[in-house]
Amino acid sequence: MAFSIDRALVWFRRDLRADDNAALHQALLAAREVWCVFVFDRDILDPLPVRDRRVEFIHDSLTELDRDLADLGARHGRPGVRLIAVHDRAVIAIPALARALRVQAVFANHDDEPASLARDASVQESLGAADIALRTWKDHVVFERSEVLTAAGTPFTVFTPYKNAWLRKLEPFHLEAYPVASHASGLAPLDPADLPAGFVAGPPGLETMGFERTNLRELGIRPGVTGARQLLEDFLDRIDDYDQTRNFPAVKGPSYLSVHLRFGTVSVRELARIGWQRAGRQTASAGAASTGGQVWLSELIWRDFYHQVLHHHPRVVAHSFKPEYDRLAWEDGPQAEGLFLAWQQGRTGYPLVDAAMAQINQTGYMHNRLRMVTASFLTKDLGLDWRWGEAYFARQLNDYDLAANNGGWQWAASTGCDAQPYFRIFNPVTQSKKFDPQGAFIRRYLPQLAALPDDAIHAPWQAPPPVLLSAGLELGRDYPEPVVQHDQARQRTLARYGVV
Repeated sequence: MAFSIDRALVWFRRDLRADDNAALHQALLAAREVWCVFVFDRDILDPLPVRDRRVEFIHDSLTELDRDLADLGARHGRPGVRLIAVHDRAVIAIPALARALRVQAVFANHDDEPASLARDASVQESLGAADIALRTWKDHVVFERSEVLTAAGTPFTVFTPYKNAWLRKLEPFHLEAYPVASHASGLAPLDPADLPAGFVAGPPGLETMGFERTNLRELGIRPGVTGARQLLEDFLDRIDDYDQTRNFPAVKGPSYLSVHLRFGTVSVRELARIGWQRAGRQTASAGAASTGGQVWLSELIWRDFYHQVLHHHPRVVAHSFKPEYDRLAWEDGPQAEGLFLAWQQGRTGYPLVDAAMAQINQTGYMHNRLRMVTASFLTKDLGLDWRWGEAYFARQLNDYDLAANNGGWQWAASTGCDAQPYFRIFNPVTQSKKFDPQGAFIRRYLPQLAALPDDAIHAPWQAPPPVLLSAGLELGRDYPEPVVQHDQARQRTLARYGVV
């Protein structure tokens, strides 16, 4: 095999797996020797609290990746392969390591968040000064950037036409796995003496970076490829019912793979391939078309959609996709801040909203239906700026992804592309009765309401006093009265949006 360069470095970011990794595969094809590195980037980590589930998830996933790379090298006659790691600023660490290892190129997979693009531009400039190339590849989505455009060559701003074009473009080739193992003999053993100060073999301890363990293990969240594989195997037994179960938070309906997609411990190509096969779109031999598979594939396409929106319209990070909605007069001042605090702490008096906020606060996860309900409540019942809620979710969610989080919040606030019309306002009580009819989810996260009968748990303030008494519940003491009246809030929202 002819190599174009002698030595290369693979920089892992949001792609924490060895198998089916575009950048790793391309580096092994191009270079005679390949090293691998992950940077615990202080520009990202320093603002975080000492107990952050995402940092723990990344750390433990890297521990597994380090083992996988070592095993892969050993199986191909290259003992001593390790993942290099460092706790430093990536803009400094990557050029320093690349120079120390005397590589001709650094390979990485795309990360299209604005801050990441700025980081990569800085790294590329530093590498270029040393005649080292930065080569990047698509790995985190099926179709990216400008791969799916309208007939006029412009980005889509409505999901359904984008989805149809996405499906028309899709071929089996796009979902093929990168055969990393076939070329793993290029993985280079690590000599620690070659590393600059601060770099180590394998991830450093959480404590040495100033972080502590969280409740990740108690929650049953298993990081790494192994954790992703267990969830996927479990979901394959349920995927055909996904369309029927996905909206009910008390039901085991979702795949729960979102955090693994976010950090790349599972390949999006593999997931899309499964969805496409189940949807009956690949071959006639794929079996009967699965509506659940079709709906799940659509959710993966939504993910691609929001990433291409962020790529073409980076202004959405701080502004409404629809510029006219930047003129919305959101509530502000001490009263608004008090309402925001009640929403954050699950003290709004609306059980489904409060249970959902308890879920995210306790676990770092929130069911997708409840993300819509809580976002609608914040923006259209409380009249608060969607950016407040988006920032809170960014701090709390294990699976936080800028493109998806921003897209979801702007959808709920009716300020984004292909968002729900502003006059369609979720009624939190109706949503509760429809999607948690027996109150099972509410009872799990709001045990003080557990003794209420099913017909009273969705709106306790409407329950007759004897019902509250028999449940041992006193509103205002055990559970708050509603902070707003939905019907009145709805009228204020219609007026707020109607003037734009």
